[in-house]
Amino acid sequence: MSSRRSLAFPLSTLLLFLLASLTSPLLNAAPADDLLRLHQLRLATQKSLGDFYMYNGMEGDQRYARMIGESLQEGQAHLDGLGEMPGDASRALHTQLQNGWQSYRSGLQAVMEAMRRQGYTDLQPIADLAANNQRLMAISQELYQKIQQESGFSVPPLTQKSREQSLLMQNIALDYASRSASVGTSFFGGGEERAIDELVGEFASQLDNLSAAQQNTPQISAALGSIETKWRYIEKSLRNYNENTVPFLISKYSDSIIEGLEGVAAQYAAGQQ
Repeated sequence: MSSRRSLAFPLSTLLLFLLASLTSPLLNAAPADDLLRLHQLRLATQKSLGDFYMYNGMEGDQRYARMIGESLQEGQAHLDGLGEMPGDASRALHTQLQNGWQSYRSGLQAVMEAMRRQGYTDLQPIADLAANNQRLMAISQELYQKIQQESGFSVPPLTQKSREQSLLMQNIALDYASRSASVGTSFFGGGEERAIDELVGEFASQLDNLSAAQQNTPQISAALGSIETKWRYIEKSLRNYNENTVPFLISKYSDSIIEGLEGVAAQYAAGQQ
């Protein structure tokens, strides 16, 4: 009996240790996964508006109608995939985000329907849509920060820089599409009223910084090299956005650059950088 009793304490301690070691990564994974979903929701939100400007500028080209539908589906899936928020403030922001997303989605679908029905849409609904977009981006950015504060989990620095590059590229593409569609910068949905050449300069500088990071593996360096090749191909057109606009080219290459950057961010995250 005494031998059984002496074994009981070490065994229970071992079980607690194993339980803690198994659940700890799961607890850490939850905010990391939610932050990735939230980031991807932000990308989908911006892409949907940029593709609407392409749809508007190219007089209802159905390829962009399909792309808008895909972005809305992806955004909804990322939003639905968000788990339990870590605190009261993030829960409140999560509710705001859900309401804001539904408002934005409904507004985008309404202007799409107006264009299908009458071949054009008034400027005011587009202005309202862009304003909804900006509010949604602001709420999602605040929630992204709040999840980290309340959970105690921080996105690794190089992962974060890669994600910021993706969003910056998406915002540049959105700005370029709005100008090409003659919608005007007043309807730019990126959340910051900055000259496009300033954004282009920032992207180029930050891409150089990522490429120079000492933590880069050969695979990451190769991926960044491929991104840089694509970037150099469109950089001149972006800087000279008032001359010979090429919205289709910018849209196509920005999608490819963002896909590459998201792959780099995933590699950084796997290496916790």
